[in-house]
Amino acid sequence: MVVYVLGPIPGERARVRIEAVKAKYAIGELVELLIESSERAEPFCPVFGVCGGCQVQHLIYPSQLLWKRALVANALQRLGGIEGARVAMTIGMNYPRAYRNKMALVVDRSEGAPSFGFYAARSHEVVPIDACPVVMPQLDRYIGGLQRAARAPASEAAFADALHVVARAAHASQEAVVSLTTRRPSEDLGPAAAALATHLPGVVGITNSYEPSSENAVMGRRQSTVFGRPEMRERIDEVQFRVSPASFFQVNSEMVGKIFDFLRHRLAGISSVVDLYCGAGTFALFFAKNGIRVVGIEENPNAVREARANAELNEVADKTTFLAGRVDATLRTKRGVETLAEANVVFLDPPRKGSDEPTLDALVRARVPRIWYLSCNPATLARDLARLVAGGYRVGDVQPFDMFPQTGHIEALAFVEAV
Repeated sequence: MVVYVLGPIPGERARVRIEAVKAKYAIGELVELLIESSERAEPFCPVFGVCGGCQVQHLIYPSQLLWKRALVANALQRLGGIEGARVAMTIGMNYPRAYRNKMALVVDRSEGAPSFGFYAARSHEVVPIDACPVVMPQLDRYIGGLQRAARAPASEAAFADALHVVARAAHASQEAVVSLTTRRPSEDLGPAAAALATHLPGVVGITNSYEPSSENAVMGRRQSTVFGRPEMRERIDEVQFRVSPASFFQVNSEMVGKIFDFLRHRLAGISSVVDLYCGAGTFALFFAKNGIRVVGIEENPNAVREARANAELNEVADKTTFLAGRVDATLRTKRGVETLAEANVVFLDPPRKGSDEPTLDALVRARVPRIWYLSCNPATLARDLARLVAGGYRVGDVQPFDMFPQTGHIEALAFVEAV
């Protein structure tokens, strides 16, 4: 039985107390480290092991890349039963810190005045923080700025009923946007927004996110702009983006650029791509900027509106079509069937839960020549690739990308061809 426990790293031996037993695995707690690995590192964050954001700061970075490659290879073989896939070495970062362009803070009032932090591992206990070494430096400075704003007379009312603060920053423009999440539209945020902005250098807009879909939701279903503009400007490679706090946009801009570079060498001879789960068009715009006709399908109508606006911004509206609707339902329509029939490549970038059987079966029926599947979850990637293999496809190269350094997460791009 597999035992999941935070603390030991590959090559170490530990005494572990079993805390919970499930049907196929157990959860344990580290009691004593018996044999220590030479690959163990000193964590650089004082709340590592308490905060739930990072899991492997105590493993040296080259070993993180090797371990993540093994995660992908093991999932494909053990969970997917896929033999012969060529899993390459993980592409990492030159400096695997200060990379996250998005930060979601919890507003904590347990001590009276608002403070800010992240959730603890596997709980909703708040870990107060003064800094975060994995977010961009601009966002790191915002933590102190928010603390000062929460105590300043002109801006403290902004946090009266705030549940979360979500901030995004851009590498290219150094612009940032901030959103405060409340249950209902905030009457206090608007009058205090200009004063709040003075504590957040580079911020170009502040929004109120409200009506969260659940108690755990970080963003609300509705947005209103209370200061400046709701979007920042970002540029990756030759692609420009306007990004809001709620945008479906990868958190590591540098790694997105590396994926662009990796894909660019495979574009020869491709004239038509269907981009499933396209979000705000991150990869659709990249394909279009390289002269390829793209049809993107996305369930979230706000993301589709952003994708169309970003296509105009990049002057590729004539090469892009974005359809709003569930991917599986859209592919069952006459237009969906015709779109797949014309595609040289289908590109998938689904959420962590992966794709679904109706979508994968539609790809099999259409006999799409090539499928490029980008996944942030090796387990669901293995499950979905196994279904494609059963439908007559072959998995070739699989390239992991370290989109989330210092964490247990890994992005992998699988190249699949019809046999």
